Amino acid sequence: MTDRPRAGNPLWMAYEYLAMVVGLGALAVLCLIWLPCALVLDFLLPRKLGQTVGRAVISWGFRFYLGILSAFCACRFELDEIDRLCDQGPLIVAANHPSLLDAVMIVSRLPNAVCVMKAALMDNLLFGAAARLARYIRNDAALDVILGARDELQQGAHLVIFPEGSRTLDFPFGASSPSVGLIANRSKVDVQTLLIEFSTPYLGKAWPLFRRPELPLTCRVRLGRRFPPPANIQTFTAELDAYFNFEFGQNFRSTVAIAA
Repeated sequence: MTDRPRAGNPLWMAYEYLAMVVGLGALAVLCLIWLPCALVLDFLLPRKLGQTVGRAVISWGFRFYLGILSAFCACRFELDEIDRLCDQGPLIVAANHPSLLDAVMIVSRLPNAVCVMKAALMDNLLFGAAARLARYIRNDAALDVILGARDELQQGAHLVIFPEGSRTLDFPFGASSPSVGLIANRSKVDVQTLLIEFSTPYLGKAWPLFRRPELPLTCRVRLGRRFPPPANIQTFTAELDAYFNFEFGQNFRSTVAIAA
């Protein structure tokens, strides 16, 4: 998606290291600023109000963070297509997962998004308080995930979920769990796929957190196919896998698979 004419230039490499520090540091600072506020508000506010405030602040904070990356870290984000989902009612938003930035990009455009998160992140000191205030869903109990997701969708939320369960390792797309189909079947809500493309492998599964990025970085999210609620979970899961593999197989060479 983007060439790197300055690759190998010592000054550009130094800038890439600086951009890495700015990017990771900015996220840590934003999380630390919101941490005590989220703890207090979770204690003081009624559940529904706290949830609304928590999700709105996370969405705004992620948008602000992406603005920092765009302004100072040679990153470009093409996310306008996500905006079309805001007024379309409850949806299960299912995306491929090439990078740690995926949820940040999606939630930055969906102020009533609820994420299915790893339990370890929900318990993390830096991220946990904000996630709990926003009433994100832990992924450590399958039945609780399905029932919690159904309840959120009934209240009009956008449920953000990565069918692979973790960042992609087996490119172009790893095997999906049946959870997306189960949630859609129980909630009777459509599954809207998102197609995430990165110009470099930055923050992919095989990319160490403190390895310098390859800049410039272009990130694009496209609206994919929308699936109706399935009757047969196994058939739907196979169809979802086939769709993602088709979209990223022949016409898109994923550089995230390369950790050179």
